[in-house]
Amino acid sequence: MSGDFLTLEAKPGLTILQHIARVVLGFALAFAGISHLTFNRGEFLAQVPNWLPLDADLVVILSGVMEIVLGLGLIFMLSKSILFGLLTGTFFILIFPGNIAQYINGIDAFGLDTDRARLIRLFFQPILVLWAIWSTGALTYLKLLKKQN
Repeated sequence: MSGDFLTLEAKPGLTILQHIARVVLGFALAFAGISHLTFNRGEFLAQVPNWLPLDADLVVILSGVMEIVLGLGLIFMLSKSILFGLLTGTFFILIFPGNIAQYINGIDAFGLDTDRARLIRLFFQPILVLWAIWSTGALTYLKLLKKQN
């Protein structure tokens, strides 16, 4: 379990379901990233918190590029699946303030046009984090790491 974070490699034992979940998540992320840069740009701009000290369009572009990189990494970099699982889970945590801002500010985007719908969406973010770390074997890695410490 020791070693450089960037060299985290997949361990044998992922189930078929984990592989399928990893690839589905990868395609979903890559598609979302492409949509950041093209047809859904306005929807994503609406989610950038107004307190963020960066240009909203830059945030949308950078997060879109990151989603494409993470998505393709999840699909094609199986030997680095733990690393991509951890990075993807972290990414989902980092973008969570945008979802909270959408709820707090009552911003309609992605068909979320009620406070109830926006609130319900917040509960799906932890599921995405778990999906990322479970489907890549990163959850098992973190459990083993915790046992060692």
